[in-house]
Amino acid sequence: MSQFKFEFPYLFLLLLFFIFCQKKCPARSMAVYFPYIHIIMGSKVLKNRWLIVSKWLGIIFFVTALASPVVVTTFVNARSEARDIMLILDSSESMLEKGFDGNNLDKNKFQAVKEVVSSFIQKRKNDRIGLINFATNTYIVSPLTFDNNYLKDILNKQKVGYVGKRTAIYDALLRSIYILDSSTTDSKIVVLLTDGRDNMSRVDFNKLLSFIKESKIKLYTIGIGENKDVDVEKLGKLAEVGGGKFFMVKDKDTLEKVYKEIDATQVSEVESQSYTVYTYYYYFPLIFSIIFLLIYIYFKSVKGIAK
Repeated sequence: MSQFKFEFPYLFLLLLFFIFCQKKCPARSMAVYFPYIHIIMGSKVLKNRWLIVSKWLGIIFFVTALASPVVVTTFVNARSEARDIMLILDSSESMLEKGFDGNNLDKNKFQAVKEVVSSFIQKRKNDRIGLINFATNTYIVSPLTFDNNYLKDILNKQKVGYVGKRTAIYDALLRSIYILDSSTTDSKIVVLLTDGRDNMSRVDFNKLLSFIKESKIKLYTIGIGENKDVDVEKLGKLAEVGGGKFFMVKDKDTLEKVYKEIDATQVSEVESQSYTVYTYYYYFPLIFSIIFLLIYIYFKSVKGIAK
């Protein structure tokens, strides 16, 4: 943000001094100190108005230069402490079940989940977000990125069945840990969403727990649907070891509240530093002052007025 101002605005009071001297000060009384003051401040009124104008323009510009016109520009450097967030979405065959969205019973669970997750992505302004789609296999849809629009676009293109029909929860979690291990950010978060039980992972559950402890990630786990369809105990244990929280969700409205809670908990810290740049423009009025005063002195001398 830029602002124009005068560094020493009180110096404009000098104009009152010049006006006073124009009327009251005899030019000869100051000749000892300023040899040509009788030229600038002569008491005789010139018939040539141009000379009067040039004299006062010279004085005004001179005082303006003394007042030091300056443009002050303030720059704000906002440094964000970004978080790295991996979103893991279950796209197994069971995600085709309908009725999860109370406002549209024909919409399947995966479609409703994508809408909620897209809204979550939009709210994260200072974080890098990655996306993993899993079922029988684990597919890295997007590495960590700041480009939320790209991420939402590629999320919208995901469909059930791309990576199989079954559920490999632990493999997907392990893959997210590997991705975040290469991150230099202090804050690393994983949000896992599933509607089933693990039945395809190659990694052992207890081994996964030790990986989570060593990785220092913060893990949130979300089960959607009915309790009987989800391994509540293991999802809760994963969240506990990961220092996060487990949520059990039965409809889209509740799922939106869960992601809002996670969003509110994981607020990015922003540190702002500002610095100011001063750009001085005193030389412009100073140049005009010299020009107008030289014009004044020259024409007075040519007319034989200056002694």
